[in-house]
Order: sequence, then structure tokens, then C-alpha cells
Amino acid sequence: MSLELTQEDFMTEEQIKRLKKTLRGAARAGQENGKYIPVRDWCILHIALDAGLRVSEICDLKIRDLLIDQGGSSIIVRSGKGDKKRGVSIGGNLRNHIKRYIEWKDEHCYPVGKEDPLFLSPSGKNKKLTRQAIYHIFKRWAKRAGLPDRFSIHSCRHTYASMLYKSSNYNLRLVQSQLGHSSIQTTQVYADVLNKDAEKAVNDLPQ
Repeated sequence: MSLELTQEDFMTEEQIKRLKKTLRGAARAGQENGKYIPVRDWCILHIALDAGLRVSEICDLKIRDLLIDQGGSSIIVRSGKGDKKRGVSIGGNLRNHIKRYIEWKDEHCYPVGKEDPLFLSPSGKNKKLTRQAIYHIFKRWAKRAGLPDRFSIHSCRHTYASMLYKSSNYNLRLVQSQLGHSSIQTTQVYADVLNKDAEKAVNDLPQ
């Protein structure tokens, strides 16, 4: 099934900053008060926004899947769509956040083992979150940040793809690799919506 996207499926930079600011503030308060959920939720949505993982891929993450060295850091997705494995490169801000999250979780919640889920359900130490839980997590924080109701957790992946496409100087193959698309035709949808020639053309119309 092909993607059908328009500009309304992407968050703006201002909306992203507002969502991150809301989560960052709540997580900071959670750390001070020893509350795991806001700390967890900020890390979940930071990964969704800055790594573009699918919801199922976030649910399946384990501690062992995180390569958070000072060099080129990445997240290993072991069971992507079609049961394919891939590495997703991540930036320094996300790398440092994940590292701090794991350290805080290890100290304040549960001892961390390599095979443990990265994100835990409140119902148990070794119980990972469900996809439905992550849908609700996004909606709760998006509402608190004042984002439009049309956005869902999938909007994080679409927005990541759009931002990466622009920041990579419109490198479609890079976006395909990071998102784990088996076909370049799937990734092409982002290029069609975010067509730089169309943007230039409408700005060059006679005034």
C-alpha cells in the first residue's frame, strides 16, 4: 500500500520545538520527583522525532540495540518491516539523551540489562509497551503542547523524513536507508510533496 501524504501530514519546526519543550520540561520535573513515565515518554518521542522509527520498532527496542558511543552513534532495528534489520544513524543530541535516560532508569527504576526493553510498561519490569500505548502517549503530549488534532504518532516519522530530506540536500537514497523503505518508490512520496522546484516556482510567480 502506497503512502498518500500532503503538507498537512508534517509538523512545522515551530510545532516540533513546542512539543519538545513540553516534553523536556515534564521529564525534568519527573527526574526531580522520581517519576518514570514523563522521563520515558520524552525519550520515546525524541526517538520518534529524531530517528523516524516506526511505532512497532520503538516498542521492540532493547538496551542492546543502542550504539551510543562518542563516534557515529546508531539504533539497530532488528525486526523492521518485512523482518529486515537496519542501522539508523542518530545525532549527538539524541545520543546523549538516550544515554542519560538509560543511566537514570538504571539508578532510579530498575537495574538495566542488555536484553531488557528500552521502554517499560508500568505493569512490569520486563514488559514492553504496546503500539496502542505509544499512540496514546503521543496524543496526550501533543494535546498538552497545543498541536492540532490531525497529528498522530505517525506524524513524527513523516516529519522526520521531510526534515531529513531537506537537510540532506534532497538525498532520497539517504532517507530511504534511514526509514527502512524496501523500495525507493515509497520514499519518492516525500520528494513529490516537498518538491523544491515547486517551492521555487510558486515563489517566482509574477508579483
